[in-house]
Amino acid sequence: MTVSPDGPLLELTDIKVKLSGLQILDGVSLSVPRGSVTGLIGPNGAGKTTVFNVISGFVKPDSGEVRYRGEALHRIRAHKLTRMGISRTLQGVGLFGSLTALENVMQGASSRMRSNLVSQALAMPWTDIQTQKARERALVTMEQLDILDQADRYPSELPYPIQKRVALARALISEPEILLLDEPAGGVSASDMAELERLIRSWTPACTVLLVEHHMELVMEVCDLIWVLDAGKVIASGTPNEVRNDPAVLAAYLGEDGAA
Repeated sequence: MTVSPDGPLLELTDIKVKLSGLQILDGVSLSVPRGSVTGLIGPNGAGKTTVFNVISGFVKPDSGEVRYRGEALHRIRAHKLTRMGISRTLQGVGLFGSLTALENVMQGASSRMRSNLVSQALAMPWTDIQTQKARERALVTMEQLDILDQADRYPSELPYPIQKRVALARALISEPEILLLDEPAGGVSASDMAELERLIRSWTPACTVLLVEHHMELVMEVCDLIWVLDAGKVIASGTPNEVRNDPAVLAAYLGEDGAA
């Protein structure tokens, strides 16, 4: 693991979130070292996705602090995440059905493009140039994920594992500093799991990864550091071996037999 000596890239301190009267997060503190693959695991309802939503600006915490690059983020705007160097995938795929795979991937570069609807309507000169650059980046990213031959197909025409790769390409095209992966192994066959492991490891140390995942084999294989949530609280953290053998984790998540 390559970790910069000047502190974690992302840090959450004492995050509390109450939704509809329920305490979803209760004083969650965790950190993500630079250049690492960090896992966030826990039983269903533990609060993992809410952590992602706080980082992404979709949920405003009742208290606590999010720090990115050492600076407190007081007002996180979801639509500005890419410009900040943060990219996220969803539990599903979230692809636009009316766009081709290539066009879906290009959407991941949209926030870095100077053009907008007004400039496009006025046919400003930079729009064609930026669109072409986004297309070129999208093609390179799709080639890296071995889905270039699917560029002109629509999501409905693609097998689910390929749709997942298109969603990954859309997140990667902006060359994020930190990538939030929400259950990337969902719907992925056992035969494709090794390739997914290789992909995730290949992104570091240039890209830091925070991973939410239920497939313990993937988590234990790719993560440098793991945080474990249960009922909205951090109950353990450490290396895969430390977490695998932690009594609190065995009781709350992995099962008393320690199966991972």
